[in-house]
Amino acid sequence: QVQLVESGGGLVQAGGSLRLSCSVSANIFSFVAMGWYRQPPGKQRELVASIRIIKGSTTQYGDSVKGRFTISKDGAKNSIHLQMNDLKPNDTGVYYCSRGRYIDGRYVSDSWGRGTQVTVSS
Repeated sequence: QVQLVESGGGLVQAGGSLRLSCSVSANIFSFVAMGWYRQPPGKQRELVASIRIIKGSTTQYGDSVKGRFTISKDGAKNSIHLQMNDLKPNDTGVYYCSRGRYIDGRYVSDSWGRGTQVTVSS
């Protein structure tokens, strides 16, 4: 079973940046797509960003992070990353890495990591 391990979370002030990483126990080019979700305190998990792993590198972003977050892949290191800039307090939450695919253009995941906490102070 594939293992996804997130790292890079922490405490940052509003306006700051963090870079999350997800290390994968398999060759990521055996996947169709990967993504990042987050779960704010007391709220449901929401999709932050996704990226196609094979047949290109098409990306998708949630409306609240467009222009601030960038998802990328590193095939040599079997990992994906999430660069988060201009962080805001409502970006606070647990961030999860996932493996998935696209169904009718929508990213759907089937495996998850354990998550990494991101806290943005005002």
